[in-house]
Amino acid sequence: MAAPMEVAVCTDSVAPMWSCIVWELHSGANLLTYRGGQAGPRGLALLNGEYLLAAQLGKNYISAWELQRKDQLQQKIMCPGPVTCLTTSPNGLYVLAGIAESIHLWEVSTGNLLVILNRHYQDVSCLQFTGDSSHFVSGGKDCLVLAWSLCSVLQADPSRIPAPRHVWSHHTLPITDLHCGFGGPLARVATSSLDQTVKLWEVSSGELLLSVLFDLAIMAVTMDLAEHHLFCGGSDGSIFQVDLFTWPGQRERSFQPEQDAGKVFKGHRNQVTCLSVSTDGSVLLSGSHDETVRLWDVQSKQCIRTVALKGPVTNATILLAPVSMLSSEFRPSLPLPHFNKHLLGAEHGDEPRHGGLTLRLGLHQQSVLGGQDQLRVRVTELEDEVRNLRKINRDLFDFSTRFITQPPK
Repeated sequence: MAAPMEVAVCTDSVAPMWSCIVWELHSGANLLTYRGGQAGPRGLALLNGEYLLAAQLGKNYISAWELQRKDQLQQKIMCPGPVTCLTTSPNGLYVLAGIAESIHLWEVSTGNLLVILNRHYQDVSCLQFTGDSSHFVSGGKDCLVLAWSLCSVLQADPSRIPAPRHVWSHHTLPITDLHCGFGGPLARVATSSLDQTVKLWEVSSGELLLSVLFDLAIMAVTMDLAEHHLFCGGSDGSIFQVDLFTWPGQRERSFQPEQDAGKVFKGHRNQVTCLSVSTDGSVLLSGSHDETVRLWDVQSKQCIRTVALKGPVTNATILLAPVSMLSSEFRPSLPLPHFNKHLLGAEHGDEPRHGGLTLRLGLHQQSVLGGQDQLRVRVTELEDEVRNLRKINRDLFDFSTRFITQPPK
């Protein structure tokens, strides 16, 4: 039996001819291209090995293609705002999307929006499930990383706000990327930040296992399947390899490029945006704002292939190609349902239910009886005020971040 084929799936922010390109990892042969829009950073996901989902850059919808019907956009999943990040559960049952500071969770079989989580205070920048779909982790521009139990989120009392299992607040600047290792509830999670650190966490205990300090902001992070190495993409285009098995009991350390010269991949001319490792850990895939995707030999640190795209790379990942991607006869087992924009039971948005009106303002939910015009006007005023306050808060935060991170003159 032939070994499964590994493919690289890449997107950029310009995409004049196609949205996504798929090429065979070792030969470099182009296999597929998908057309219809531009995928945003951390906005690409494979659903149940049958559909490809892409959160459109700066737009309020997610594009969905059947893997073999690459030239025909199957569906647009409309969302209440621009999607900042996207992921799917490995078991194919759920879709997660970050929309501003909220996390939306859909059930794939019905298309129902099951829950909206509002525990971040700035935009959600990255989302990922654990390998067994039991937990998911979110990172945001508010410097927080939250670990959620899917079971607890789904079974939460509707009158109470779902709480994350862990709140990791050790980072001091926005989160740029995260990666969940294998092990389900025992998995380890790597997070990177503009604060020039990469941290390694344990999902089961919530404990910080390791913190590595660099001399520049880290924009992307990943691990190999065996979790022997941590790969960290820098804002200057360098990629650093951190050996996890050489530091017993050492929780904090600085990465010294001059001392660890053999642990640096050099070739990109601009910041690294995404990283992915092959199944056997022998090659590393990287995307960059220099409009190239590079394939590296991990042992020698040499670049073995460069693929030029038309714009800054937003997603680059290595996948084991599902049967549906390579077989022209394959069709999905079930069609995608219509995905609801509103919570389950709120079929008409803010329309009254059972004679009442539900208001969602930030973290608070309040039920108000009656549907008078004055009440609706007041609700609209309050929602506008909340949006203005959030914009002011976001602008202040972005200004302070730029001020702190700008290099000294």
